[in-house]
Amino acid sequence: MQDVKKILFILSPFERKKAYLLLIMITISALLDMIGIASIFPFIAVLTNPEIIETNIYMNAAYKYMNLYGVDNEQHFLFLLGIIFFIFLVSSIGFKALKTYVELRFIASLNFSIAKRLIKKYLNQPYEWFLQRNSADIGKNILSEVGFVVGKFFKPMISLISNSINVFVIILLLIIVNPKVTITITITLSLIYFIIYKINRNLLLKIGKERAKANEKMYVATAEAFNANKEIKLGGLENFYIKRFSSPAKVLEYNNALNGILSQMPSFALQALTYGGMILLVIFLMKIGGNFINALPIISLYAFAGTRLMPSFRLIYISIANQQFSKAGLDYISKEISENEILKMQEVEKSLKFSKKITLKNVSYTYPNSKLKALNDINLNILVGSRIGLVGTTGSGKTTLVDVILGLLKIQKGIFSIDDKVLNFKNLRAWQTSIGYVPQQINLIDDTIEANIAFGTDLKDINKDTIEKASKIANLHQFVINELPMKYQSLIGERGLRLSGGQRQRIGIARALYRNPKVLILDEATSALDNVTERGVMEGINSLSENMTIIIIAHRLSTVKNCDKIYVLEKGQIKNEGTFQELTKINENFQT
Repeated sequence: MQDVKKILFILSPFERKKAYLLLIMITISALLDMIGIASIFPFIAVLTNPEIIETNIYMNAAYKYMNLYGVDNEQHFLFLLGIIFFIFLVSSIGFKALKTYVELRFIASLNFSIAKRLIKKYLNQPYEWFLQRNSADIGKNILSEVGFVVGKFFKPMISLISNSINVFVIILLLIIVNPKVTITITITLSLIYFIIYKINRNLLLKIGKERAKANEKMYVATAEAFNANKEIKLGGLENFYIKRFSSPAKVLEYNNALNGILSQMPSFALQALTYGGMILLVIFLMKIGGNFINALPIISLYAFAGTRLMPSFRLIYISIANQQFSKAGLDYISKEISENEILKMQEVEKSLKFSKKITLKNVSYTYPNSKLKALNDINLNILVGSRIGLVGTTGSGKTTLVDVILGLLKIQKGIFSIDDKVLNFKNLRAWQTSIGYVPQQINLIDDTIEANIAFGTDLKDINKDTIEKASKIANLHQFVINELPMKYQSLIGERGLRLSGGQRQRIGIARALYRNPKVLILDEATSALDNVTERGVMEGINSLSENMTIIIIAHRLSTVKNCDKIYVLEKGQIKNEGTFQELTKINENFQT
């Protein structure tokens, strides 16, 4: 019952409607299959004993009715029965093909829908959430685990329902023909499958959990290996990471193979039972019918039904086994979707006025699972159009303070306001869209320089003049024009590996300037630049509109020398504040 709740929770309302439609088609397909099987009985009976047309009341009535339409002899009537049997058979197969197409489309759309729903929820999580999650684990869930759960749980579930309905209607037909034989066969087959399933159930659950853990370790090892390829090359650590990947990969391979064997196990036992059982059934039916000719119609019925039942029984077991094996994955995905539900933002403000100041009053912040305050009673006012510097040693709280200003971290104490308007979830996105942010590590996409500067903008909407203007301020334009054959259309490779650190940094600065932000935040943004390039970049930034507020985090004191005000942070608190000249008198780090 818990699994049913998880399934209904994972499926969207639209997907549930499609599932109900598929269930109707499965039922119709099973009924057509039953009619196709049932139609063989009168056909074989008349074929082996034409006298039935005269002796059987229903056959005789059908024959007389067909006389009205030109069927004037038994041979023509027999031919017509064959045509009817063939039509039902072809109709059943044709509708089954349509059902299979709808089923495959449903499975494919389900894989896309769940993956999209998961990535949407991940991307809409607060920044703090990402601080506690492994990016490889997130990627594994979207790219691997969803596909596994859809392929090994939802697809077998549809197969289970389809084959169960098919088995039910065929057995119902056979019970009408011969209750004792049908019930005996059904109980025997069901007991065999049930016993084998009970033996394997716990093992399937165990290897399913091991598979999920091994898959996660594989993704983590792969991500670590290719994100640190330079260090791996220098340290000769290739074999270390190959072993780190191979160990969980072997577990995954072994468990997948073991699941395949456990799923197919009943097939081997039932092959002998099927062949032996058919011989015994023929002998039994011949005994009841008196001779082979009399028993042939019912033998044909059971033989034809058997060709449907045996694969269905086998597929039912395989479906149940695969669902047990993938249950850990279903639990994990349903938990991810459930725990990552976010509140829908109502009446979100599209713009936020910023014409006076940014205010932080008694602001404190502590990271999750940490006892130390990263920020402790921070008070500052940043006037519009001012140039602000944030300096301090590593761990002093500079980046945390900027993340609060960016609206990425939600303060636990104090007030954060823009023009005396408290920042909240309604105006947060409006505030963030007015900020240009340049981190120390620029995340570049494997595309052109132009696409990286206009990051997130459709190709047709890119403003080339703005691209060039932002690049000139970032001291990037001359490099692009003079040294790259494709200019702004030059591809930079994955994470910008074809560029130097300084060139990547200048693209990041140009990206931040492209949208003409009200506030520009540089978080160690010039640390990868040489002194000459940094001087040129800072001159360009300082020449920006006086209405643009600039906040600079820097290790080099020369970077913040021209700031209107500099805040010195230490252990999450503001130790000193003032202009560069004022700080040279009270802080030894500013004294030359």
